[in-house]
Amino acid sequence: MVGVTWGDPAGVGPELARHVFRKLGRSLSLRRIGHGESRPGKPTLAGGKVAKEALMQSVDLLRSGEIQAVVNGPVSKDWLGKVGFRFPGQTEFYAKAFGVRPDDVTMMMIGPRLRVGLASTHLSLRKAILGLRAKQIVRAGKHLGEALKKLGVRRPRIAVCGLNPHAGESGKFGNEEKKVVLPAIQELRRKTQFRIFGPESPDAVFRRAWMGEFDGVVALYHDQGLIPAKLLDFDETVNVTAGLPFVRCSPDHGTAFALAGKGKARPDSFLAAVRLARKLVSKT
Repeated sequence: MVGVTWGDPAGVGPELARHVFRKLGRSLSLRRIGHGESRPGKPTLAGGKVAKEALMQSVDLLRSGEIQAVVNGPVSKDWLGKVGFRFPGQTEFYAKAFGVRPDDVTMMMIGPRLRVGLASTHLSLRKAILGLRAKQIVRAGKHLGEALKKLGVRRPRIAVCGLNPHAGESGKFGNEEKKVVLPAIQELRRKTQFRIFGPESPDAVFRRAWMGEFDGVVALYHDQGLIPAKLLDFDETVNVTAGLPFVRCSPDHGTAFALAGKGKARPDSFLAAVRLARKLVSKT
């Protein structure tokens, strides 16, 4: 059973979720989580409460075993914050709810052309760079490799990005590659059966992965990984949280209040998220 939270009722989530239920409801076991109506494109405090309550209800359903996976419709962090939601994102919310340290979960973007695991997620660029540690890269590499194996890749080839231009250019543009990234790569090679490459120049590695040289890429901060993932696979990529005791996915887009109710939002990513959640559950 896959639970589906419909997200902020003023966004595109409800209309896309209805499409998902019409298209997949007969072939997959789906459960709607969260109720509430709102004027499309007009977010309110009441809508923020609906989205927050749906997340809390999903935790209860996961704990009871009534659902085995959850797919989250898009929410507004701004409006959630106004109703007392004190987390940078849904990933961090679930980690806290299930007693998992935020640094033990990995945000991944899984698409048909590119698969990316992130060493850090919702941090300012300054904090992400200053706080980068080898253990974060190792965790992201392990989670990405395990996900790729569940998707049928027997021995994943994983490239690890450098932090600086040209992966530091032998120390000319920074020494994080030598001090942080390379030790992480060496540990991944020792402790996994995955084929690990890097540090790779960030400006070229994603194209190389897209062309088939690598099965996945570990990015060192949020935008380093999400910009290429959304550029290549925006309509079909899925946000997957690894490291939780259940499967959690979401579409890769936001609430898109400006599109809500106009019939212009595409359901592809939401459909892909539900299908992938079901596939990952069957492999767990």
